[in-house]
Amino acid sequence: HEITSLKELNRRMSDEALGLTRALKGDSKVQGNWGEVILERILEESGLHKGREFQTQVASVDPHGQRRLPDVIVRLPEGRDVVIDAKVSLTDWERFCTAEAEEAREAALRAHVASLAAHIEALAVKDYATLEGIRTLDFVLVFVPIEAAFMKAMERDPTLFSRAFERNIIMVSPTTLLATLRTIESMWRLERQNRNAEEIARRAGALHDQFARVLEALETLGRHLERTRSAYDVTLERFARGRGNLVSRVSQLEKLGAKARKALPGTILAMAELDESAPEAGGADGWTPEPDSPLQQE
Repeated sequence: HEITSLKELNRRMSDEALGLTRALKGDSKVQGNWGEVILERILEESGLHKGREFQTQVASVDPHGQRRLPDVIVRLPEGRDVVIDAKVSLTDWERFCTAEAEEAREAALRAHVASLAAHIEALAVKDYATLEGIRTLDFVLVFVPIEAAFMKAMERDPTLFSRAFERNIIMVSPTTLLATLRTIESMWRLERQNRNAEEIARRAGALHDQFARVLEALETLGRHLERTRSAYDVTLERFARGRGNLVSRVSQLEKLGAKARKALPGTILAMAELDESAPEAGGADGWTPEPDSPLQQE
């Protein structure tokens, strides 16, 4: 899929380049603007985001006070940068494409290669690594927006690429630049995933600690519920257990004619009457206080 995408992008830009050659030849300003448009399109195709992973036309000043304006600065993870310089030299290339005589074609091709070599030498002198706002600089990429012009120059002078590389300058065409930018985009994606993994680990640890605190609270709540149930059972025991218990005594008041609107709960009343009917030795009225009650102590 990526190879097909690269082929399609290269075909579109080659067609556009051929269509624009006549309009652009001889006007270096228009050529430069067109090259920057092609460069920005490739940056958009790569998946990088303007203002985040790359910036355009960043004005800087070198140590000698000279104002520099790199076409594009691509930000890399771990505080590194790559500068992209859009080199457009259509005049000699157009002469090469339209010349009919072999001698004229050869002269135009030599001029085309010489133009690229001169641009590399001028770029090495600019020393972008010393500019303010440029972080540790790995390479400067020289972008040749016409694939055929790039390939023909490399074929005519195979040392052109190595001479540029010795100066930390890499010559790229639309295809190779897109592949490079896709690699950079993958680096950023991995960087974001690594940062997310650290955040996930931090949040997982916080969630674990919070879950442990909730379980501790549940254990405490369980102990409180057990004590509450125990207190309830003791209270109910003292109200409804034993001969002459308080529940049965209150129930007898209604039987004796006390005017009551509310009936006692049936389950507790049944429990009290069951104990009331059970034979038990006690005092004159058949009721014996619990051993730990104040009455028993008296």
